[in-house]
Amino acid sequence: MATWFLRRLNNHGVMQKLSMAFSGKSTTAIARRYFVSMEVGQKSDPYSCDDDYSENIDHQNQDLDFPGGKIPLTSQMKFISEASEKRLPCYRVLNDDGSLISNSIHDQLGEEVAVNMYSAMVTLKTMDTYLYEAQRQGRISFYMTTFGEEAINIASAAALSPHDFVLPQYREAGVLLWRGFTVQECTNQCFGNKDDKGKGRQMPVHYGSNKHNVITISSPLATQISQAAGVAYSLKMDKTGACAVAYTGEGATSEGDFHAGLNFAAVLEAPVIFLCRNNGWAISTPVHEQFRSDGIVSKGLGYGIRSIRVDGNDVIAVYNAVRAARTMAISEERPILVEAMTYRVGHHSTSDDSTKYRATNEIEYWKTARCPITIFRKHIHRNGWWSDDQESELYRHVKNQVLEAIKRAEGMEKPALTELFSDVYEKMTPNLQEQERCIRDAIHKYPKDYPTDFHV
Repeated sequence: MATWFLRRLNNHGVMQKLSMAFSGKSTTAIARRYFVSMEVGQKSDPYSCDDDYSENIDHQNQDLDFPGGKIPLTSQMKFISEASEKRLPCYRVLNDDGSLISNSIHDQLGEEVAVNMYSAMVTLKTMDTYLYEAQRQGRISFYMTTFGEEAINIASAAALSPHDFVLPQYREAGVLLWRGFTVQECTNQCFGNKDDKGKGRQMPVHYGSNKHNVITISSPLATQISQAAGVAYSLKMDKTGACAVAYTGEGATSEGDFHAGLNFAAVLEAPVIFLCRNNGWAISTPVHEQFRSDGIVSKGLGYGIRSIRVDGNDVIAVYNAVRAARTMAISEERPILVEAMTYRVGHHSTSDDSTKYRATNEIEYWKTARCPITIFRKHIHRNGWWSDDQESELYRHVKNQVLEAIKRAEGMEKPALTELFSDVYEKMTPNLQEQERCIRDAIHKYPKDYPTDFHV
């Protein structure tokens, strides 16, 4: 049992001290009841920060020079509110019918870029569809789709320079496609054949390409965030005129690497864009169980990072926001945080069944009414840049392209056994040589236990 003292102003403006006993869980309940009664009875709380600090500073020209800078003084005890009454706004340019919102601030896309972006979104969705089915048929071991998040992939990639370094999470296949990584290369990676750039060592959808400045994906969440701060600092020191871009989901912001990465980037003034896809679900964990803050964008202020929230299903909004973020990151040498609000229409992965923890009508709404591909198709159709005949031809072409790529990737032989031990050391160490010999002996002794297309 303990005693808790509260101070409040009575109706005559005199401060009173109240004592309240509490024990265990009752503390929260007592505090909540007290502040509710204050709100109803007095309409104000003398300890809240709802009023402007400047109105209560009675040492107007006085401050203290603490480490980090001077801080103004006040005799009023004010706590910073845990949340504002209004949520931070979300930048948007397109209505769901594809029309432009009046008075929206944006740079319009030209016909060629817009059509290329739309084609890339369709390609990404088609590739996801057939590779997902390939996993269901047992032809590859694992897959993750980007359904519902195609706009973030393609629009952000289009706003960047090929010289910028990308550190993806695992729903950024569209970024690679936009940079020239082909559908065939994606399927080679998923099937782990001899043409896979990763030599069959990674799980499917864990892409990477030195040629396209895309750092290879790693499964552990958020590792790329602090790495991006380091990459960006290196780009700054070398005066390359480029930036780093770290993609992540909102679930990864609960990892310590997120906080370390943002603080590191802010202090070093590193030119990096932290692009968070807030799709509502961290596997089965909804956002309201993930954090109490106003999403991710509000976290930027705590680290001294300029931030923006954007509609992740709006191609033009994402393009403009990332393009502006890149300009600021490089010219002002600062990190920028972009929160793209969207929805994960597909399951988390082929290991997940999202209908077990979310309503099917919720999924269907985002799949139809708020589909970024449909919204953008309406936009380019309104501008006279797209027709039904072009739509049919695009889907026919992309379908054939993806199916042919899968056929070729599946029929290709696997990497040689020796690739399992290469690229670790310049010269193979004795213990690795011993491991290789043991595997060779096992294959020779039990050949039926290994795939027929496996060779040493």
